Amino acid sequence: MSNDASRTHEAFPTDAPAVVTCGLPYANGDLHIGHLRTYVGGDVYSRALESLGQSTAFVCGSDMHGTPIAVQAIEEGIDPEAFALEWHEQYAETFPKFGVEFDNYGHTHDDANRDLTYEIVDRLEAEGYVYEKEIKVAWDPVDEQPLPDRYVEGTCPYCGEHARGDECDEGCGRHLEPGEIEDPVSTISGNPAEYRDRAHKFFKVSELSEYLDGFLDRLEGTSNARNQPRQWLEDGLQDWCITRDLDWGFDYPGEDDLVLYVWVDAPIEYIASTKQYTERVGADTYDWEEAWREDGEIVHVIGRDIIQHHTIFWPGMLHVADFVEPRAVMASGFMTLGGKGFSTSRNRAVWAREYLDEGFHPDLLRYYLATNGGFQQDVDFSWEKFRDRVNNELVGTVGNFLYRSLLFAHRNFEGTPEADVSEEVEARILEAIDDFEAGVNDYSVRAVGNATVDLARFGNEYIQREEPWNLVGEDDEAAAQVIRDCVQIAKAVAVLFEPIAPETSEELWTQLGESGSVHDVTVDAALEAPPRDFGAPSELYEKIEDERVEELNEKLEARVAEATADDAGTETDESDADGEGDVSDIEPVADDRISFDEFQDLDLRVAEIVDAEPIEDSDNLVKLTVDIGLEERQIVAGIKQLHDVDDLPGTKVVVVANLEKAELFGHESNGMLLAAGEDADLLTTHGDSPVGTKIR
Repeated sequence: MSNDASRTHEAFPTDAPAVVTCGLPYANGDLHIGHLRTYVGGDVYSRALESLGQSTAFVCGSDMHGTPIAVQAIEEGIDPEAFALEWHEQYAETFPKFGVEFDNYGHTHDDANRDLTYEIVDRLEAEGYVYEKEIKVAWDPVDEQPLPDRYVEGTCPYCGEHARGDECDEGCGRHLEPGEIEDPVSTISGNPAEYRDRAHKFFKVSELSEYLDGFLDRLEGTSNARNQPRQWLEDGLQDWCITRDLDWGFDYPGEDDLVLYVWVDAPIEYIASTKQYTERVGADTYDWEEAWREDGEIVHVIGRDIIQHHTIFWPGMLHVADFVEPRAVMASGFMTLGGKGFSTSRNRAVWAREYLDEGFHPDLLRYYLATNGGFQQDVDFSWEKFRDRVNNELVGTVGNFLYRSLLFAHRNFEGTPEADVSEEVEARILEAIDDFEAGVNDYSVRAVGNATVDLARFGNEYIQREEPWNLVGEDDEAAAQVIRDCVQIAKAVAVLFEPIAPETSEELWTQLGESGSVHDVTVDAALEAPPRDFGAPSELYEKIEDERVEELNEKLEARVAEATADDAGTETDESDADGEGDVSDIEPVADDRISFDEFQDLDLRVAEIVDAEPIEDSDNLVKLTVDIGLEERQIVAGIKQLHDVDDLPGTKVVVVANLEKAELFGHESNGMLLAAGEDADLLTTHGDSPVGTKIR
């Protein structure tokens, strides 16, 4: 067994090869933007590692096995392999359209994964970690057929919530072994299910508690992935049934009527896909065995619904089979749509192909998904929020700085002026590189993106402060110095924004007259001198008009209405039991808890609005001056249409005082006003707490 207990993790970049993986997409349906959050996050993180100089393989593959695929294939009258391969090929074509460039994208039914799966299972048996036990298997006594776990529903024995046969997906999230679920019912026929004795294979996870406790101490990544598994350890680990009664999947070695549980061979595809990458490029370029058998830096990027598999079962298998344990697990939050859950049956989703068909650039969605909240936080998508992030940040901040700077440089100097970069700007670019590197080591794709946007924001402030248009003809040397600085900032933006927006960063690289590709450089290139000559730039990002958002909302509402009408009588309505309203109108409470220490990091203060001024050309934004006791701050808030601006001065409010500064419509916002609901009901205190009082 591997001796990972002695491992210590150096900060990235390290000399060891890294592997970044994403949870395997299940090959049975279309991809929507909720799925893409994980894959874009993995791609951003992989590119960022490479930008630091880390040797990295970014791998994934389609999950081809399991009950749903087998049943759907039967319903469509085709072979399960052909059914799954059709979806696999669609995924392989779709991911690159969003800039998600896996070094290898395989699937779980290929020979490479089969061979490694059998090697690992044989090792588990040889080490004495597999045993056979008779268990109760779900059976439909009316239809006389076995019921695989996904086609049994009932009550979770741990929390009492409605659950699937293998997972309490609506309650505690715990993995359930066959026979654990209470009051089982067949989801195929609706018949009550019964359990019959059947011999199955089990993995002795319970004997790995001490190792897994130490593993979780060493594990890096998002806090939900590190903390959630602790409860399972404290409750006592149960051994894991690793076989199923199915005809589709890898046969268990030596058994003709059992297949391996899909969660055995699925993560092994991470290794198989890395091996296939090595076979294509050669071990001198990337050695999969060094990564997986010696000292690799393994980073898994997943949805939070599969944390248990990646932090308990998978590292247990790797440990016994003598492979390298994961260094980090990054688990994303869920996505909702306009405050409601995605519903594939009701066509309530923004589909990946739909986004592209609407003509939007993939980099816009990549930026939104990567930087809209922390990776582990739930994110609510709406076309309005998407428009605002694009218009205010990509167009208003990044695009505005790049276009005005490079256009001025082209018109007045035909490219990069002959001057040295100022100490101020060099220091600010170095700060952005440090922020970028810190984001990588904090496993924060949001911080990686913000490092560049903040640099562009500085660039806007710098060019506005120095006013080079007033220097030309009066002090040409000073004008050249300012524009030289701005062109250097533009090059740094191209380098540092590449993980977030690879296509537009490459376009910017070309506009700067650079040779080669921005995808091949490291962060050091951010301070290398740009070419002397370049042509007139073009604008990288296009504003999304309000009329376009209205059109998109109308299309979405029409689709949902049509699908809901088609489903009438076959699906339970989402309104509450009393019929007095649609509970789905209320945004779901986040499942992901924050620690008390994280809450204490928020500096919430009682404040008073001193002055309020609507921002010209903005439909929603108001510039507020607020007194927080120690000082007055300027905050920009989207409340113009919901409040009488003239009545706001003198109003007591609650603000987040330690939020990072932002720039909205060219105005600095130093804090955040707290309000409830779509009507922006301003939060205040019941009593007369003094301005500056800290909320605890």
